[in-house]
Amino acid sequence: MRTTFTVMTAAALAISLNTQAAETIYVGGSGGSTEKLYKEKIIPAFEAKTGAKVVYVPGNSTDILAKLQAQKGKQEISVALIDDGPMYQAVGQGLCAKVEDSGSIKELYPNARMVGDKSVGIGFIATGLAYNKEQFAKHGWKAPTSWQDLTDAKYKQKVVIPPISNGYGLLNLLMMAKLNGGGEANIDPGFEVMSKKVAPNVLAWEPSPGKMAQMLQTGEAALVVWGNGRVQSVVDQGAPVEFVYPKEGAVVIMVAGCVVEGAPQGKLGQQFLQHVVSAESQAWLAQAVGFGPVNKTTQLAPEVAKKVVFGPDKVNALISPNYDIVNAKRAEWTKRWDRAVEQ
Repeated sequence: MRTTFTVMTAAALAISLNTQAAETIYVGGSGGSTEKLYKEKIIPAFEAKTGAKVVYVPGNSTDILAKLQAQKGKQEISVALIDDGPMYQAVGQGLCAKVEDSGSIKELYPNARMVGDKSVGIGFIATGLAYNKEQFAKHGWKAPTSWQDLTDAKYKQKVVIPPISNGYGLLNLLMMAKLNGGGEANIDPGFEVMSKKVAPNVLAWEPSPGKMAQMLQTGEAALVVWGNGRVQSVVDQGAPVEFVYPKEGAVVIMVAGCVVEGAPQGKLGQQFLQHVVSAESQAWLAQAVGFGPVNKTTQLAPEVAKKVVFGPDKVNALISPNYDIVNAKRAEWTKRWDRAVEQ
């Protein structure tokens, strides 16, 4: 009897372990080079460590948010990796579970711990200025240093800025409001400056990253508002381009992660989120896609460190928007932008 019981117990244990090992989680995140990195480095390391299987579901942030909204109460995605603006919406709609304060989560910079503890940043991106050095040299212009440079009439038809729907245009609007007596709660000064002083200098409100890169590379755009990672990609192609952290501060865009509320593999989702913000994964993200590490213990080679937001000085200087106000006003601001700025 004892032998039979022992065999049965061992068999049951084996079945249990095999079931656990075969557990599959679905992770929603960006496509392109980010998807490639996850599939080649981050996911295989997690699968080897846990025995679980990870299925990566690529899509832009708004598409993934829409999936979470549509599947509320019957979620399939266990972990969402999306931009911070949509992430604040997801948290506000009860779509994210509380992040467990354990493992590598404890190693994050304070500003990567997002309000409510239901999501965390998984990468820092700085929004600032970039310029074509050949164009500036040709005209005898000094390198830009300030957001206010966008209002200088000498750059007429030489500035390119993404539209408000892109995100970078929105952050540009916020900075113009902040530097002229306003802010998220008083956006009027931002619209005043954007419509009367910045818009006359703008050659194009360009939403396409590919077209923006081309215009900056050729010098058609001498001065742009863009993210440091996007600019670095243009620099890596050999273009005479440089990113500038404005003296008033660069605005942070964080790619953020959360474990989905009601997801079928919540515990495994917490483990995956911890894996993504581990020092090892953060180093891969910095090297491959230009994300600034959110984990304070991350080590980077000097040539990688200079290309991303790295270290406490740069991280602490980032300006964080108040997305509670931004998300509530975004539709209204977009309509106003279309009427007053981008006409």
